[in-house]
Amino acid sequence: MDSSAPTSRLAMPHAPRARIQDSALIGTILEHVGRSLDAIMGCDLGHSGLTVARERTRPAGKWTIHISFKLGFSQEDGRKLHGALLVPLPEAITMACFLLMMQDDAVASRRQELTLDPSLKDAMLEIGSLIGSAANTALAALGAAGWSVYSDGCQGVRPDVRPAFPYEEGDELVVGRVTARLAPFPPFELILMLPPIG
Repeated sequence: MDSSAPTSRLAMPHAPRARIQDSALIGTILEHVGRSLDAIMGCDLGHSGLTVARERTRPAGKWTIHISFKLGFSQEDGRKLHGALLVPLPEAITMACFLLMMQDDAVASRRQELTLDPSLKDAMLEIGSLIGSAANTALAALGAAGWSVYSDGCQGVRPDVRPAFPYEEGDELVVGRVTARLAPFPPFELILMLPPIG
């Protein structure tokens, strides 16, 4: 074995267990986020094709501006870690419009906007809080003792630019990708990146 090659937890003997834990973490958080969106906004965030991997860089969204819903992970001993849910801007606008109870035709026209008015900005902050709360509930359901999750705000990110949150370059992230859909609009890619939590 080449001792100069980079190692990761997935390359070690307990890799299958780590992979299962990573998939459970990503899958459970996405499931709880979807349920919360459905309960609060009446929109079903259907998703399929989940892939989960350990990566050593923050992934960037492609083709369009994305909204980074930033997440903070706090442990009882004071340790703080960070992650984010990347959502394409048209879909983040759609969620905000659904939260504001707009009709489908109004939502369709607003999906093209690149500048957010105060009502949409406020709605996105509320969605960020909803995502943080759902992630916190998911961690509790997984028995991650001592951890809590909170929303750390949201930020627009240009195409192919990595989202900004406290992160040491080269550290591992658990990255999940799914094809999601907010009916009646087209499918899109959601990217969830989380710190490894044992």
